[in-house]
Amino acid sequence: MAGLVKTEAVVLRSIRYGEADRILHLYTSDRGRVGAIAKGVRRARSRFGGRLEPFFRLRIELHEGRGELLTVTGAQTVDAHTRLRGDAHALDAAARACDAVSRLFETPEPHPEVFNLLCRALSLLDEQAGVSAPVASRHAAALAFRLKLLLAAGLAPQLAACASCGEREHLAGFSGAAGGVVCEACEASSFPLSEQAHGFMSGALASPLQQAPCAPDRALAQVERAVAETLEHHAHVRLVPAVGALG
Repeated sequence: MAGLVKTEAVVLRSIRYGEADRILHLYTSDRGRVGAIAKGVRRARSRFGGRLEPFFRLRIELHEGRGELLTVTGAQTVDAHTRLRGDAHALDAAARACDAVSRLFETPEPHPEVFNLLCRALSLLDEQAGVSAPVASRHAAALAFRLKLLLAAGLAPQLAACASCGEREHLAGFSGAAGGVVCEACEASSFPLSEQAHGFMSGALASPLQQAPCAPDRALAQVERAVAETLEHHAHVRLVPAVGALG
């Protein structure tokens, strides 16, 4: 329905369009992912200033017409996350978090828990910007975020029992096709999953984002593979690695 839309949003991506406009990918609190055009935003005297850049959290006003893109008519900053913009690791992690949300939740369907999760992840990155952290710690935080995205999407892996037969003991591997851990009798199409990796996934899903558990590099690599195979088999989505070359 055409008219004025008021909502909170995080700018996932901003793309130059024409001489002075930008196309925005927004993740909103009550409408999911939407596309919008900000007209004249690249002009020096634009009333929007720089607040329509990626990772800004905004109170935004949009006009919904007949086209696919909404038009930005007003925006107020809730959180600019200014500190993370000066930290290469935090900036990279924020981009990967926004990309994951954009790819996995690409429709205008409300998922307020995803919006809140993304806002929390960006806030944590902003709070921790400038603080030296081991690669494993950053990797663990990024994977905990992705596991919570799987949960919000209804794709959380089965971890308490074999996803194929229900056996609760001798869980030796992980199968993306089956959707979780598998026992020794069902491990034909799986890859080995250590107790540390299994424990990390269970702990990350049960804990607040800021309390992501720790795990050694080998276990985190297995978790990364488990998340990737789950998404590929059940959502047909392939994400970039949770941590990049900056790590």
